[in-house]
Amino acid sequence: MNAPLPRCCVITPEPASASAADRAAFLDRLSAVLARGETLVQLRVKSLDAAAFAALAAAALARCNAAGAHLMLNGPIDAAGVMRLDGAGWHLDGAALRGVTQRPLPADRWVSAACHSQDDLLLAAQAGADFVTLSPVLPTLSHPGAPTLGWTRFDTLAAQAAMPVFALGGMTRAHLDDARRHGAYGIAGIRGFW
Repeated sequence: MNAPLPRCCVITPEPASASAADRAAFLDRLSAVLARGETLVQLRVKSLDAAAFAALAAAALARCNAAGAHLMLNGPIDAAGVMRLDGAGWHLDGAALRGVTQRPLPADRWVSAACHSQDDLLLAAQAGADFVTLSPVLPTLSHPGAPTLGWTRFDTLAAQAAMPVFALGGMTRAHLDDARRHGAYGIAGIRGFW
């Protein structure tokens, strides 16, 4: 990694739509998030096609660069697409994580991965991930009733990880100290941060 890893990772929600107005509103919200001092953002957008995602990623990267923040891309993009966006990192979702057998980007670009199990953590290590999200720790509004890891299982898995682990799922800033007591490097989330 080329810089200190922040303790909090903001994960974006989807833009309201692919319209120019909604993309502009999304980018304005990103600017507000950056203005409050956030320095690690995951652009998680699955609803756009590859070209629209690349355009949104380029605009988001320009804002992140201007604010001194790091941008991780999580959407319809591959390693070559990430490399065209100078400085961006790649967050490997489950499919991407299972599709790589070695580190997909050079060492000066961050690679992270979405993990939900010990097997995922092993795959992330094989992929050379610099850090991972491990989820869901607590219940979330987006997945009501879904099984969670809970802090005890999270702590066990985080202790086995070969890289820093961000707790994800039901997190707010108020959870940072508790997460760190349970083996997390930091916390990540959408609602509690965006």
